[in-house]
Amino acid sequence: MAYDEFVTAMMALFLCLWLTSQDVKIKEAVERAFRNPFSNVTKESVGIIPNNDASATFQQQGRFQSVSAVEMETMRHLSDDLSKLLKQNEDVSSVRIDLTPEGLNINIFDRAQKPIFHPNTAEFTDYGSWVFSTLAWEISRYTTFHIEVEGHTEAKSETGGEDHGKWELSADRANAARRIFMDNGVADKQIFKVSGFADTSPMAGYEPDNEINRRVTVLLKLKESVQALSNDSSDSNQSDQPDTPAATTNDTPKN
Repeated sequence: MAYDEFVTAMMALFLCLWLTSQDVKIKEAVERAFRNPFSNVTKESVGIIPNNDASATFQQQGRFQSVSAVEMETMRHLSDDLSKLLKQNEDVSSVRIDLTPEGLNINIFDRAQKPIFHPNTAEFTDYGSWVFSTLAWEISRYTTFHIEVEGHTEAKSETGGEDHGKWELSADRANAARRIFMDNGVADKQIFKVSGFADTSPMAGYEPDNEINRRVTVLLKLKESVQALSNDSSDSNQSDQPDTPAATTNDTPKN
């Protein structure tokens, strides 16, 4: 018994010495892992469905090279927890979660059979309010993400008239998502950008007039990756003009 206790004590000492030698980022990530224990997920998972091409996806772009493996695993856990949380009450087909090189990408689709918004408005249906409140409750547990919210419409979308077209509608819906996030625990300093793209950015593989393009996209980015991208952009002296125009709301909170 004395030898067993000695080996256990040596292992504990080794772990303590290892932790003290790590940088602040890994220490914080380990602390979060102990505060929020998660169920196991497969390393091959890109989104909520296992995918053997996941490793190839991350190798194609190097934007997460400075992010620890613990942070990436945290993203996988969050993806899995969100899908389980949404499916507790019903089978949610309106939400698609993907783990991408840029971060965790969440698309919430405004389908005709299960609308998120009332037609041609930025007012949530009861179902839409439940979906966004559920997402906000889980996302609010994490403070290491920058959150970007985008509103999109399909090409044939009807609007409220000439003074309230697709640009205004998509921006208003993105801003409505921001508000419900903040009302349900997400810190305002985490909201990095709120934009409306009208019908200029359809889903890959779908026609511009398909209703699947009528959606709100929530992108969760690690703060470290956002700073790295900003540094890369300034070093390359690229133009600040975006490739795709976006109607960004004026009341977006600033960090």
